[in-house]
Amino acid sequence: MTTLPAPREPLRRVAVVGGTHGNEMCGVHLARHWLKAPGELQRASFSAMPVLANPAATAACRRYMDRDLNRTFTLTFLRSEATPDDPYEVTRARELNQLLGPKGTDQAFDFILDLHNTTANTGVCIISESPYTVFNLHLCHYLQMQNPDLPCRFLEYETSQNETYSLESVSKNGIALEIGPQPQGVLRADLFSQMRALVMSILDFIELFNQGKAFPAFEMESYRKLGAVDFPRTSDGGLAGTVHPRLQDHDFEPLRPGDPIFRLFSGEDVLFEGDSVVYPVFVNEAAYYEKHVAFLKSEKIHISVPAMPGLSSSPTVAS
Repeated sequence: MTTLPAPREPLRRVAVVGGTHGNEMCGVHLARHWLKAPGELQRASFSAMPVLANPAATAACRRYMDRDLNRTFTLTFLRSEATPDDPYEVTRARELNQLLGPKGTDQAFDFILDLHNTTANTGVCIISESPYTVFNLHLCHYLQMQNPDLPCRFLEYETSQNETYSLESVSKNGIALEIGPQPQGVLRADLFSQMRALVMSILDFIELFNQGKAFPAFEMESYRKLGAVDFPRTSDGGLAGTVHPRLQDHDFEPLRPGDPIFRLFSGEDVLFEGDSVVYPVFVNEAAYYEKHVAFLKSEKIHISVPAMPGLSSSPTVAS
């Protein structure tokens, strides 16, 4: 595990982003609401800017138009010369990089909170790309303490490339807030209210940090992505089966060698052949079918998180 130290300056510029995927409706409708009434997001020490990330996909109620926007914030895309044939999301990624970045510079936003829904039964999940920071771990712990009856899990998501590619990677630090299950294109009142309340708590945490509050050390469990598992397939690449009933809806629960993971259309069960216990995440996520992913494997790790001392002086009120 690589853990970066906490920032030593207040977070003055924060973006709250919805609609990175245009059919994940909690973030879409919260962003639309806050664009009309941004006062709910503001705090004394900083100003938060609401952003609707993918307006074209949102209007079409699709995940994306040409390619997944949340996989498009690499420097290769952001720095390449624009052409008339660029996919819509490449053009939009460059626009967002100018608005919230540029990525990797001192001018970038201090923090991006990117709002997502999943069709999988993840509950509340904080996703932080590796390397994550002490700040993000303390933020997750704060949410756990504020919501003791609402499990909030921390997932370290290492990319398969040498650089991060998600929207929040444009800022100096950031997280994705993932809540499920919710069908694509559907807005559930309970998850909408839950996400709204969690965003308020996250902004409250940033305010406490900016005002110089110190946070003590603690112990916590975290999950680290190990890899992906595809569905069983026929010789021509089609599905040969689907997620087993004993695995369905059991995200973040232990999966042991020999446990069933798929049921073939022929009626046979496919068993997990790993040599250790793993914790499946995003089980049967609808958007991952095109990526040939039935679920992600993760390992559960125990983390000793160091204290986060208060800032030496409180910031001036944001204008």
